[in-house]
Amino acid sequence: MRAIRRFTVRTVLPAELAALGELVHNLRWSWHPETMDLFSEVDSGLWERVGHDPVALLGAVTPARLSELAADRRFLRRLADAADDLREYMISPRWYQTLPDAARAIAYFSPEYGIAAALPQYSGGLGILAGDHLKAASDLGVPILAVGLLYRHGYFTQSLSPEGWQQEHYPSLDAGGLPLSLLKDADGTPVKIRIGLPDDRVLHAQVWVAQVGRVPLLLLDSDVADNDTAARDVTDRLYGGGTDHRLMQELLLGVGGVRAIRAYCGITGHTEPEVFHTNEGHAGFLGLERIRELTEARLSFDEAWEAVRAGTVFTTHTPVPAGIDRFPVEMIERHFGGSNAWPTVPVDRILALGAESDPGRFNMAVMGMRLAQRVNGVSRLHGEVSREMFKDLWPGFDLDEVPIGSITNGVHAPTWVGREFMELADRELPSLIERARGWDDIQKISDADIWQIRGTLRGRLVEGARARLRRSWRERGASDAELGWIDEALDPDVLTIGFARRVPSYKRLTLMLRDPERLTELLLDPDKPVQIVIAGKAHPADEGGKKLIQQIVKFADQQKVRHRIVFLPDYDMALGQLMVQGCDVWLNNPLRPLEASGTSGMKSALNGGLNLSIRDGWWDEWYDGSNGWAIPTADGVASTDRRDELEAAALYDLIEHEVSDRFYDRPGDGLPRRWMEMVKHTLASLGPKVLAGRMLRDYVVGLYNPAAVAARALSADAYAPAKAFAAWRLRVAKAWPGVRVEHAEAAGVGDTPEVGSSIELHATIALGDLEPGDVRVEAVHGKVGPHDELVRPSYAKLELASVEDDKRAHYTGVVPLDHTGAFGYTVRVVPDHPLVVTPAELGLVTVPEEPVGMTNGTLR
Repeated sequence: MRAIRRFTVRTVLPAELAALGELVHNLRWSWHPETMDLFSEVDSGLWERVGHDPVALLGAVTPARLSELAADRRFLRRLADAADDLREYMISPRWYQTLPDAARAIAYFSPEYGIAAALPQYSGGLGILAGDHLKAASDLGVPILAVGLLYRHGYFTQSLSPEGWQQEHYPSLDAGGLPLSLLKDADGTPVKIRIGLPDDRVLHAQVWVAQVGRVPLLLLDSDVADNDTAARDVTDRLYGGGTDHRLMQELLLGVGGVRAIRAYCGITGHTEPEVFHTNEGHAGFLGLERIRELTEARLSFDEAWEAVRAGTVFTTHTPVPAGIDRFPVEMIERHFGGSNAWPTVPVDRILALGAESDPGRFNMAVMGMRLAQRVNGVSRLHGEVSREMFKDLWPGFDLDEVPIGSITNGVHAPTWVGREFMELADRELPSLIERARGWDDIQKISDADIWQIRGTLRGRLVEGARARLRRSWRERGASDAELGWIDEALDPDVLTIGFARRVPSYKRLTLMLRDPERLTELLLDPDKPVQIVIAGKAHPADEGGKKLIQQIVKFADQQKVRHRIVFLPDYDMALGQLMVQGCDVWLNNPLRPLEASGTSGMKSALNGGLNLSIRDGWWDEWYDGSNGWAIPTADGVASTDRRDELEAAALYDLIEHEVSDRFYDRPGDGLPRRWMEMVKHTLASLGPKVLAGRMLRDYVVGLYNPAAVAARALSADAYAPAKAFAAWRLRVAKAWPGVRVEHAEAAGVGDTPEVGSSIELHATIALGDLEPGDVRVEAVHGKVGPHDELVRPSYAKLELASVEDDKRAHYTGVVPLDHTGAFGYTVRVVPDHPLVVTPAELGLVTVPEEPVGMTNGTLR
């Protein structure tokens, strides 16, 4: 029989051990080795059996053992020291507290979070990044208040069938058995937020709080008795269900998340956020909820929109349109119209925010961008790809002016770097991680010390991989008598390549199988053997991804190679840590440019691993020719099959003639000196760049604090500036058709223009119903392409010379001739206001009807 309800009975700790509960319920333990050592001391065998989950540890430890610890003075001293250290960590000023006029609080919304394996609320890179974002914010003192959903089945656990087919399992999670606390009112009543649904239904959700160091993470849970069955299932699993289910999740995350923040701040006294960061489009509805709040406080929709935009940051993570959530327009109309409509937020305005080229679809990323004044991709290359993807939102502007920037992702070193390396850094170079300084001094550390640690981490990976491999084969039906070979699977002294990630087709899990015979030769080379450790999950609905996994598994099952290549099921944070620490080389071979950033290679680099990767995502930005290897790409080849063939051949060649040669090139002392030279250079060159601390500083300085300043500016004096700015925008948009470039001419060009000279430009602009202060007139100039197009032009402001009675304004300026070759110019007019961040912000631009100022000659 099955239980009709499941819950966890928590341990009652003796008074002397009360601080243990405090340590367990702050997830800082997940990146603080000293606290984990203390948990291990509670019961070392049990600690290993529960997979380093301290909540499970306290749930399973015997009362007798707790009584014994309560009388152990040495343990109590260690416990008191750990508790004091946590309290000091929570309140001491850190980097952020040294900044003047910084944002008072930032709300961070993400559909998933990878904090620790003991809190399985993540599916892949987006969640792991979000987890690292919160941890780095905690370490730096950045006042983030995070919001997500609590999925009672998480994503899924993965096993393999006897035929190597991925199988999904959805174990039930009990919130009482997780490091969470229920948000309650002063009288002890659990807080519940409510969202109206069509057909007079209501979605209720309670709020669980995970404390991630200094950062509270609010997780909304719809599995409450107030809901009907369909509503209870809204938070059943991550990325599960159909379109309507997905929309309900995103309404709960965005709309419900803002309401949860209001409740949390009201109960705890936490500072209300000034800035709202939308991590991908899943949480985009948060902007609508904030507009609703302000319109109900007597602002118009346009005034509220301006105030909300000013304080919103939107981060896009996808480089392909297929990765964006899009809903049928009629579904949005049903949820925000009719009897469920918000009186102050018209449904037609909502639909306009998500409108895209397909009139029948509502685009969550597009809405997110229209509701945010600041938008970024997650690597420099991804920023370029995103500007191309979304350029139609800003017609008439060059790609470089599309207002989507980039902040390259980073990783949280204390989470992902092997303890031995962290201790070496603390001992030899204590400023490396905390202050991101002194990375060049890596050269002072001996090759032998680093090589010894690399061997330790590789050995740990081999040991862990064998245990997981044995468990997998048993699940596939093998008997212990058949599994003796696993004791010899992998070798702690062999060059180890790692490949672990989600398994969509563009990541090309099976590129390494393109030439099975060549791969087999590399694996079994008698002098320079290679071994490969692989892990990854395909989305449950992705049959193609599952077939790729099956192909890898079938190859790895072959008796002649199974000791050199393994697929380890159930890729999670614990396995990820084992692999990025233990692998010598991290392989990444996506179809360029479809990898937005990727961070697993960063984690490997911080552990002394070398990257072997297609130049995509972050690697395109920071590969320098000596910190790893770039797999050549066949970008111009139209045939996907031919492209795979060429890039796989290049991969094999690099492994055979570059990677293996360096790893096994060991002179008399037995150390691979040339390999260690690359390892040290990798640590010195990539170390300070790939840290999540660097990423958070970039967000704070480049996005959060400017957004806070803008939000304050528009909300001052009861939102008077927002009202004025909204009125200005509406006036400019209405009058813009009357703005024209009537005439433009240059003086001083001469017959043979030379570099270093300049031209004087004069332009006449018809302003229509606008004033000169409403616009900015610019000369656009630079190199000219084959079709007279300006290539990456520069912009020079023209100054107002005079205004005639009929609103014709005359502008002048000087354009430098600063490079040789074909040169051209034109004139444009864009709206101008002190609160406008970029020229493209309003999406309005006027240029001459006919091209002007294109030279037919060449600058000399």
